[in-house]
Amino acid sequence: MKKADLILKNAIILSMDSSMSIFNPGALAIEADHILDVGPESDILSEFQAEQTVDCLGKVLMPGLINAHTHVPMTLLRGLADDLRLDVWLMGYMMPVEREFVSPDFVRLGTLLACAEMIRSGVTTFVDMYYFEEDVARAAADAGMRAICSQTVLKFPSPDASPYEESLAAARDFIKRWKGHPLIVPSVAPHAPYTCTDEILNATAKLAIEFDVPLHTHLSETALEVENMRKQTGMPVIPYVKKQGLLDAKVIAAHCVHIDEGEIRTLIHSNTGVSHNPSSNMKLASGIAPVSKMLNLGLKVGIGTDGPASNNDLDMFEEVRLASFLAKTGTGDPTALPATTALLMATRMGAEAIHLDDITGSLTPGKRADLILVDISPLHNQPHFRRSNDAIYAQLVYASKSSDVTDVMINGKWVLKQGALMTINLPEILQQSQDLAHKIDAFLTLREQSILSKLIAIGGAIEEETFEVQVKIPIKDTQPVINALSSPEIEIIRNRHYREYDTYFSFEDNNQGYIRYREDHFIDNQNNVSNVRSRLTHIGPAREGHIFSNVLLSRSRYIAPAIQSLRFYREYFKPRFENEIEKDRLRFLIKYQGTEFFINIDTLIKPGLGSFLEIKSRTWSKKDAEQKSQLATQLAELIGISVETATPKDYFEML
Repeated sequence: MKKADLILKNAIILSMDSSMSIFNPGALAIEADHILDVGPESDILSEFQAEQTVDCLGKVLMPGLINAHTHVPMTLLRGLADDLRLDVWLMGYMMPVEREFVSPDFVRLGTLLACAEMIRSGVTTFVDMYYFEEDVARAAADAGMRAICSQTVLKFPSPDASPYEESLAAARDFIKRWKGHPLIVPSVAPHAPYTCTDEILNATAKLAIEFDVPLHTHLSETALEVENMRKQTGMPVIPYVKKQGLLDAKVIAAHCVHIDEGEIRTLIHSNTGVSHNPSSNMKLASGIAPVSKMLNLGLKVGIGTDGPASNNDLDMFEEVRLASFLAKTGTGDPTALPATTALLMATRMGAEAIHLDDITGSLTPGKRADLILVDISPLHNQPHFRRSNDAIYAQLVYASKSSDVTDVMINGKWVLKQGALMTINLPEILQQSQDLAHKIDAFLTLREQSILSKLIAIGGAIEEETFEVQVKIPIKDTQPVINALSSPEIEIIRNRHYREYDTYFSFEDNNQGYIRYREDHFIDNQNNVSNVRSRLTHIGPAREGHIFSNVLLSRSRYIAPAIQSLRFYREYFKPRFENEIEKDRLRFLIKYQGTEFFINIDTLIKPGLGSFLEIKSRTWSKKDAEQKSQLATQLAELIGISVETATPKDYFEML
């Protein structure tokens, strides 16, 4: 007889092989980390002799589930900010908290917490994308889990890198050190087309190809992402990333919610695997991916939970069931995604989608011993019908729960045995996780009390802690003012023409000041828009008072690029009031008596308040402010306008 280290017998074996073989009762022989053979119990017991034989007590023995897309350290951010749009959730809450708290220790703790949850729910392999990914890999390996660990690269500063070159270099070093590991496949992850430059997409693809490792990314997750891509590049997301060479690598594409048949065929031809994430897509209202069409055309589709901060769990039994339900709902066809196919997506097809089908995903000789035992005797799974072979798949997908998993083996080693975790000290990591949650709560509570803090949190803000001398005077006709600027006493350094669209956010607490969202349209000599720029400005909470005559001293504190939509900032800052201003602005930077001033000639279109002359100059002291105030008054008189008619109000205050 042949020798084996372990025989598992008296099980309903779902091999999930190409023939979808079922053995009942079945047995499976294991040597070291791999499967020797699988088949009817009588055949295996007559052919193999093992040092240890385990009676599976009639449970289902099947391949471990494959979580094809997640961000496991985000278990530590579970429940942090829910019921928000994806961009507000990601840019307004997740990324600011990550910049503040994410570290190697954070990542290790979050990964161990996630591994405990996934092991208990029958997951043996997961595909991760996060920061400090080498620390994710170490923790996953310590927990005994199989994983593709993908180092994130994106154009924004991240917790583990400032310029993207640092994260790209980290990915290269990580891949070199970990390639060939028995459990961990190192990978690179350009986060998404909208968070990466063309250069990043091209460089990460070349890196993945050089080392023959997967490339993990998000593609076409939301309709807004696709719409913006069309506006910016004139093409949809999939053709765009193909043009950047991304699809030359072994791509694992998360989501792909908004793609058409042509894009599906492009993914098939490039051997790209897709990870469908039903819970996350529903919770963030991203849409329903055309999974049935993908499968019918031959695309390899796996199932993922996405991160536990947007799901909010890592329960693959729930994801498999929802994948089937969502496909039926989306197509109006109850046969669209049967239980057999849904379970296949979480096992063998999932392994194909993540480019690991040579070692896992089915119970076949030569593959790694990655398997689970599922108890189908609980009340919620009674009674059992056996007139159809497919009945067992329906039981697992529609009735079984993750808590029915009793035993998990990965790479030939038990990591869960009779419900007990074998590799993770759960009480210890639970206590550490709660301690961290208290610190994050305190950080966000303090931040939410300050509009300025919220602006700084989303990044890119530049401190402008300077005072501004300002005089604003209504005028009946703009042309005389323009003509007056040709005075020999005035040196024009440069001039610009803008159409400006301002939205002012005001808050219940006047001490918060206000936020201005400005969209500048640059107008060229042919009166066409040549460029568009968007900015946020936080204006100080109060005027500093009159300095000279009707000249005011005000304070502008922070300026930041507005890289998100107006809708994003509205949902993020939650203003109590909004006011809109549209104006045509001629701006001149001039020098008068050795001092620089900005002169704005504004015509207000919305609301129709007429035209105004603004004279402004920055200052850093009270004495300097007084001198510039006097000069501003003289300059106004030189132009032919009296400051006696100046208004102390901003435009939005005139509404």
